[in-house]
Amino acid sequence: MFTLTEQKIDHNMLTEKVKNKRSGAFACFEGWVRNHNHGKSVTALHYEAHDKLAVEVGAQIVAQALKNFDINHAHCCHRVGALAVGDVAIWVGVSADHRGAAFAACEYILNQVKAEVPIWKNEYYENGESGWVEANHCC
Repeated sequence: MFTLTEQKIDHNMLTEKVKNKRSGAFACFEGWVRNHNHGKSVTALHYEAHDKLAVEVGAQIVAQALKNFDINHAHCCHRVGALAVGDVAIWVGVSADHRGAAFAACEYILNQVKAEVPIWKNEYYENGESGWVEANHCC
């Protein structure tokens, strides 16, 4: 499953979505908004997405991970809207019988989402400027 949210990401609730008694392993990744990028002081971010297409492509990525890896459940949640430094921007969780599959699938989902899902990041800097970062999907 793949979701977008304007709310703060609740990793406890999301972890419950992928838990089951069959799994002996859980791998999770959280991407946090940091206070710097390329030598500039970052004060905030704003993510924009083509919502319908983003959810469709994200769901296909998670479905592909479920098919390609020996995992039991997977979920990815990405924030949209305004984020502050320290907020969780993306969360990926995978449960599996064994840790190797959970780690591999978690990394696969993260990398594919960052490369394929139409979500754009605008950074706001301490000097008052702003700029689109890694805008692969629009250029």
